[in-house]
Parts: sequence; C-alpha cells; structure tokens
Amino acid sequence: MTAPTPRARLLTLPFVLAAVVSLLQGMSFFLFVHFPRFLTDLGANEVVVGFVVSAAAVASIAVRPRVGIAADRRGRRPLIVSGGALNAAVIPLYLTVHSLGPWVVVVRLLHGVASALVFTALFIYGADHVPESRRTEGLALFGASSMIPMAAGGWVGDAVLGAGGFRVLFLVALGFAAAGLVLSLPLPEPRRAAAAPGETRGSFRHALAQRDLVPLWFLSFAFAVVLTGYFTFMRTFVDETRVGSVGSFFASYAMAALAVRALAGWLPDRVGRRRVFYPSFGAIAAAFVLLSMAHTAPPVVAAGVLCGIGAGYAFPILYAMVVERADDAERGSAVALFTALFDAGTLAGSPALGWLIVRFGYGPMFATAAALMVASAALFALWDGDLRRQGRATGLDEPVAAPEA
Repeated sequence: MTAPTPRARLLTLPFVLAAVVSLLQGMSFFLFVHFPRFLTDLGANEVVVGFVVSAAAVASIAVRPRVGIAADRRGRRPLIVSGGALNAAVIPLYLTVHSLGPWVVVVRLLHGVASALVFTALFIYGADHVPESRRTEGLALFGASSMIPMAAGGWVGDAVLGAGGFRVLFLVALGFAAAGLVLSLPLPEPRRAAAAPGETRGSFRHALAQRDLVPLWFLSFAFAVVLTGYFTFMRTFVDETRVGSVGSFFASYAMAALAVRALAGWLPDRVGRRRVFYPSFGAIAAAFVLLSMAHTAPPVVAAGVLCGIGAGYAFPILYAMVVERADDAERGSAVALFTALFDAGTLAGSPALGWLIVRFGYGPMFATAAALMVASAALFALWDGDLRRQGRATGLDEPVAAPEA
C-alpha cells in the first residue's frame, strides 16, 4: 500500500504574521461600519451616506493599478508598511470632521488610498505564501483574518459608541492601525523568480483584458455591489427599523464564515469548486430575501449566518481562480484589479442602493440585491462555461488536490 503524500505546509511564520497584520488592520477599518451613523448624526440621508462612504472607493480604484504594478516590480512589503503608516496618519483626521462638506470627502479619499495599499499588498503577500495544492484552503484561511474583525468590530463599535461616542471609536481604530503597522515591520519580502531578460513585470491592462479573467471581473463586481447592501446600510437599517443590531448581524456573519473556512476550508479543493461555488451565491441571495422580510431580530441573525457561509466560500474560490489564471509576473496586478472591483462595487452600489432605499424602502432594496446575486451567478455560469468548452478557462471544474489516502 502506497504511503499518503505529505500535505504541503500552510502555517509558515510569514503567512501567520501577515494574517495577524491583516486582522489588526481589518479591525481598524471595520470599526468604520458605524461611520454611516456618524454621517446621519451630521444630517446626511441615505443617498449622501452612500456618496460619502464610496469616496474611499474612488481613491482605492484610482491607485490600485499602480499598487498592483508596484507590487510586481518592487515587492509587497514596502506597500504594506507604507499603507499602514498612511492609515495611522489618516484616522486622527476624522476627529477634525464636524460637519458635512468637502473635508469629510478628502478624509475618506485619503483613507481609501491607505486601504488600497494595505489590503492589496497583504492579499498578494498571502497568495505568495500559499501552496498550490492547498490554494483555496490557504486563501480561505488567510481571508479569515478579515472575518474576525467582522465578528468583533460590530460589537466593539457598539460598546465603544455607547461608552464614549465617535471620538473614542476613532481613537480605538487608530490603536489597531498602529499595532498593525508595528507588526508589519518584520515581514520578510517573498522570494520570487528573477525576471527574464527583457521581461516587464506587472501589466494592469493585460490582466484586465485577459479573456479567461474577464468573467471573474464581472462576477466580482456584481458580488461587491450586492455586499454593499449590508456593509453600507446595515447600520442605517437597524437605526431606522429598530430590527436586530449591527453587532449581532456581523458577528453571526463572521462566525459562520470563520467556521466554514477553519473547519471546512478544504472542501472546495477536495470535492470540486463548482459544487461549492454556486450554492454559496444561493446562500447569499437567500440571506437578502430574509432581510427583506425581517421584522424581528432572529431573521437578521439567520441572514448573517447565510451571508457568512456564502461569502466564506465564494470569496476565496474567486480569489483562487484569479491567482491561478493570472500570469505569475502579473499576479500583483491581477490581485489588485480583483480587490479594486470590490471598491468599484461599493462606488456603484452605495448610491444606487441608497436611492432604492429612499424611493422604495429597505425591503425592496434587499430583494433587488438578492435578484442581482442570482442573475449574476447564472450569467457567469453561462459565460465561463463557454470559455471552458473552448479550453480557455481553468480553476473551477476539478479539485486542486485529491483526498489523502
């Protein structure tokens, strides 16, 4: 009987340290899930909230092409450190915002640049340290570092706001940002193959136009628009309807996502990604249907669980397919574009879904998000299926690693 093949090591020191940095920076950023309430306290309605919140996405989209190219050509670590430093410098500026106006937009723009630097570089760094045979599992586990802030951030934010208001909330966010910056300093630069003579690393345009990546760009954007329904508006939904709480929704969301990633992150690589991928989008759509009909707290918690299960699988599978289909010399550019599309989804989704709320209410907005999720996944299945039949797409049909003997 043949001895089982040893599994590639996943929890290396750089991987774990980068995940901790991601966790701390995630806590810093995720406390801003309460920022819409800060804006409504200043007199903003849902449309204004959507535009101001999405200002950070404008900045992120603008700089991510350069971030991806710089990561390919100059390395990952300098971007992680410089982004962490910028984040620590920007957060205190929120203490100077006392009214709606151009200044709050400027602060959001700077915060968006910091987000683009930190998380784009960290996502690329994480992908660099994941074994190919355990790619979906590894990326899911690395992504769990951003799930923990979702579990804790809502509750921490609720507690901090109850005890000291937004001034203290911003200072707590600054503390997490400073800790993440300090721990990022000893991160080693990943080893990469030397560029061939005449090779130019990093081409954002090539990654954008690569035929087997285009369906992934479409689905990533649609996914991001849908997620805006709760990332931007859960705070105002709870405040207006008095149904559930921000903390309970995001805690149930994050705990469900953490559970599937930590306990069953191996599932897509073992049984086939397709068998997990499409049901995960169905779970997200079902969650929005629940939210559209919620009048008590339990459906809000149940929706958080369904969203967590769905996103817990859908995001790392999309992420893994992007990494596998992209050329090695353009991994940074491809991952930067992948993350930029989530900012683009926020940019488009926040004002559009905010308008739906103002015009029709929260129930129709959540129902629209559910329909968009189903339609987008169905269109992707047709589009990517056509590419597979032409032999131009990889990464969704077969498990990456066979089960151990």
